[in-house]
Amino acid sequence: MIVMSIAGVDPSGGAGVFADLKSFQAIGAYGTGIVTALTAQNPYNFFSALPISPEYIEEQIDSVMDSYEVEFIKTGMLYSPEIIKLVSKKVKEYDLKAVVDPVMVATSGGDLTKEDLAEALNRYLLPKSILTTPNISEAEKLTGIKINTKEDAVKASKKIVCNSLITGGHLDGINTININGEITIKKQDLIKTDNLHGTGCNLSAAIVAFLSKNNDLHTSILKALDYVYEGIKNGNYGTLIAKI
Repeated sequence: MIVMSIAGVDPSGGAGVFADLKSFQAIGAYGTGIVTALTAQNPYNFFSALPISPEYIEEQIDSVMDSYEVEFIKTGMLYSPEIIKLVSKKVKEYDLKAVVDPVMVATSGGDLTKEDLAEALNRYLLPKSILTTPNISEAEKLTGIKINTKEDAVKASKKIVCNSLITGGHLDGINTININGEITIKKQDLIKTDNLHGTGCNLSAAIVAFLSKNNDLHTSILKALDYVYEGIKNGNYGTLIAKI
């Protein structure tokens, strides 16, 4: 049950690799972490990012795979098309099952990259992935479809090039799951709170952790949604507090 996160570092601990490792551990998986970028941010503001070179990201991945048998990974902030291409290459090389959180904008509202990553994600990484977990804004960028209703979300899910979970935090709590063309809607009541930093990171990490414990994809998604929901209810410090 060794899993991997390929993502950025959030020094406040609420998002990115640090948050992923917390969720891996909470669910009972051993987590490894590959750093794609350093950031200056907190739960309320995003200031800047310093990307790691694709060559050094590759060296990190190879060093972990040299020692551990990893099957399931998640990706978060990949920062540039070049990094997306590199990660896609490594997914194919090591036959990894990837859950892609298509991070483009921080919860605090800051742009995590100056480039449009949607095209590179659609072209290189998503076709090799088992799931992507966009929020409404990210799903719109991936598909070009404006999402205002449940029907819009379903339509967008059918255009995404792999299985998808379009999260409903900005759509009245309506989560749209599309696995092999089969649609499931999971509605969750919205919680009034400011402790939302890193929700997408924790969600994709939780899915990977549950997959590593021999749950199927649909079950892993449902368990992860409940896990994050409880984390938001127990949240503090501007972020969710993971419990299981």
